[in-house]
Formats: sequence, structure tokens, C-alpha cells
Amino acid sequence: MNLFSMDFNEARPARAPVSLADVDLLLTAQILVAWAGETGDGPRLAWWRSDLASEFGGEDLFKRLLPHTFDWAVLQGAREAARRTDEVQRKQVDDADQIRSLYHLGFELDERVEERLQDLKREATTPVETLPGLEPFLNHAWDAERFYAWVLEHGSCDYTPTPTGRRIKGNMPGAIPELVRRLVGALLPGATSYPLPHFRVVP
Repeated sequence: MNLFSMDFNEARPARAPVSLADVDLLLTAQILVAWAGETGDGPRLAWWRSDLASEFGGEDLFKRLLPHTFDWAVLQGAREAARRTDEVQRKQVDDADQIRSLYHLGFELDERVEERLQDLKREATTPVETLPGLEPFLNHAWDAERFYAWVLEHGSCDYTPTPTGRRIKGNMPGAIPELVRRLVGALLPGATSYPLPHFRVVP
């Protein structure tokens, strides 16, 4: 078989099995950290300069522009602000491609989470209905103690402080629940700027 006769659909590697529950767990963590990191409601943690998921910030605008999906849109915007901040910090080092963080987990997994978010936006449900882990936060006033109590629930995580951020010790877990546990757990102790918990992978 030569290059021109190959069936590229057949040649594409099959996706590894990842449960929808695991993808939702990861998406919930991404959204919660993105929401908490916004400069809104007084502010919250102010890790990125966005104020989308608040009543008199982006929410008011999106309600008028996207009345049926505004609640997803504001969270998607906050998540994008977090992703961009994450990217800027990662790119400060030469081997940025070897860093895996909450918002940069490799093409395939990042793509799955993005596809899931788009699917949820098309469904006639609210974020807290589909991702119930969001409810204690999004339906209540900002409370830093409540947020860090959620972080603490993920357990402690050993890391080494670096100029890039908090490099988590050990290999990157293959199981998503353990991956989320360690990336979220490494947000403690709290910081005045995004601490970028991350793993380094061998190319």
C-alpha cells in the first residue's frame, strides 16, 4: 500500500476509552477554577482580568446577546481567560510543550473536553443541572473559604516551586480522577497569582 492509496480514516489511531463522567469531572474542575480566578464579585481571586460570570459583569451582556445559553457562555468565557493565562505562563519556558496543566492536557484530551462543553451548550439544561458540582458555588455569593475547602477535599499534593509554577512531583496519572485530584490539590496554599500546578512529561 502506498501513501496515496491509504485510508486515512482507518490509519488514525483509535481514541482511548474515557468515560463521560471523567470528562465532566475535568470540565467541572476547569470551570470552577476559572470562575474562582476571575476579577469579579468583589473580587474573587483575581488571577485573570475578566469579570464574565457575575451579575453586573459579562452576565448582563450575555443575557441580552444569548438569552438561551448565556449561563454557559459566561463560564466558557471565564474558562478561556484561565486557559490564556495558563498558556502565557507555560510559554515563558523553552520546553512549554512538555508541561501539562489543568487547561493544557494534550490535544486529544483537550479536544474531548471542548467537544463536551459544546454539546452541553446545545442541550436545554443549565450548568448546575448538568454539572452538579458547580451548584454550591455558582448559586451562592463568592466565599474564598468555601472554594479552598473544595480544593482541600482533593487531598494534599507534593510539588516543587519553580519560576513557571508548581511542578507536581511524580509522573502524570493516566486516570482522569487522579489527574484532577492532584492538579486541583496543588492549588493549596492559596496564592495572589495563578500558581500553575503542572506536570512535566517526557517527549
